[in-house]
Amino acid sequence: MMRALLFALLAFFAALAAAHKPSDSYLGVTVAGDAVRGQWDIALRDLDFAIGLDSNGNGEITWGELRARQSEIDAYALSRLTVALDGNACQPRVTEHLVDNHSDGAYAVLRFEAPCAKAGAVLTLGYNLFFDLDPQHKGLLRLEFDGATRTAIFSPDAAQQRFELTKPSRITQFFDYGREGVWHIWIGFDHILFLLSLLLPAVLVITHHQWRAVERFKTAFWDVLKIVTAFTVAHSITLSLAALGVISLPTRLTESAIALSVVLAALNNIFPLFQRRRWMVAFGFGLIHGFGFASVLADLGLPRDALLLALVGFNLGVEAGQLAIVAVFLPVAFGLRRSWFYRRVVLIGGSALISLLAAVWFVERAFNLKVLGF
Repeated sequence: MMRALLFALLAFFAALAAAHKPSDSYLGVTVAGDAVRGQWDIALRDLDFAIGLDSNGNGEITWGELRARQSEIDAYALSRLTVALDGNACQPRVTEHLVDNHSDGAYAVLRFEAPCAKAGAVLTLGYNLFFDLDPQHKGLLRLEFDGATRTAIFSPDAAQQRFELTKPSRITQFFDYGREGVWHIWIGFDHILFLLSLLLPAVLVITHHQWRAVERFKTAFWDVLKIVTAFTVAHSITLSLAALGVISLPTRLTESAIALSVVLAALNNIFPLFQRRRWMVAFGFGLIHGFGFASVLADLGLPRDALLLALVGFNLGVEAGQLAIVAVFLPVAFGLRRSWFYRRVVLIGGSALISLLAAVWFVERAFNLKVLGF
C-alpha cells in the first residue's frame, strides 16, 4: 500500500510538472431556423503550441503577431469543426476576431456563422481541436436554441455529438450542469490541492508537538466531514452570489487569493496553527474558492429558463467530485497513518511540495508572470 501511494504521489506531481493546465476551449453555438452562429474562445497558449504565434520567441504574443497569423488560425480551427442540420453540412466561416481574457490567460475569440440549406430538427457537431496534440483537451459547448440552453463536453472519445433541437427538460439541464461541476473540480488543481492540504492531517493528531495516529476511523471521518461541509457551504454561498451577479471580484484578485490559500493550508501541516480549527480555515478560504468556480460557470453561461436548477446542478456536481476524491483518499490515509512514510513523506514532504507549487502560482497570478507551463 505504501508503494502504491508513493507511486500515486509521484505520478500526480510529475503530471503537474510535465504538462500545462488542462486545455479547454469554449464553444458557444446558437441555432435559429437555418442559421447557425457561434463564438469559439481558444487559448492563445494552445494555438501557439499548435501553429506557433510567438514569432520573435520572447514569450509574449502581441496583437500584431496574432493578426499576422489570423488566417492560419481560422483555417486551423475551422478544419477541426463540422456543423450539420439533419445531416446536411453547414460550412462555418469566421465573421469577427476578438481577444478575451479568461481566468487562465488570453484567448483568441472567433465569431462565426454556418449557413445551412434549410432548418432542421437535429444538430450534429464534430469537434477535433488539439486532440492530436493533447488527448486531455476538452471542448466545452454551450448550445442555445429557442431560448433554452444545453451544455456538453467534447473529448477524443466524444468528438461528434448529436443534439435534438427541442427544448431540453429541466432534469436534462440539471444533469448537464452537474456533469460540468464534476469535471471542473477534477481539473481544478488548485482546488484539489487546497482540499488535500486540509485532509492530510485528518488521520493524525498533535500530542506533545508531535503528529500521532488517531485511534479510530470515526475520529478521522468526522474531522473530514466538518472540513468538507465547511468548504462546501462557503463556496456554495459565493458561487451563488457571483453567478447571480450580486457580487463580483476581479479574476486576478480571486485567482491569486486561491493560490495563497493553498500555500497557507499546506504550510499549516508543517507548522501547525489551526490543527483543531481547520474547518474554519476551510470555510474562510472556501468563500474565495467559490468565486473561482463562478468564473467557470460564467464561461459556460446559465440558462435563462432554468437558472436556479442549473446553478444547483453545477454546485452538486462540484460536491460529487469532491466526495469522490475524499472516498479514495481517506481509507488509504487511515491505513497508512501509523507509518513514518505517511507522517514524513506524505504529510510533511507532500505539503512542502504543494506549498512550493502554489507559491509559484501565486507569483504568476499576482504579478502576471509566466513561470510554469500550467
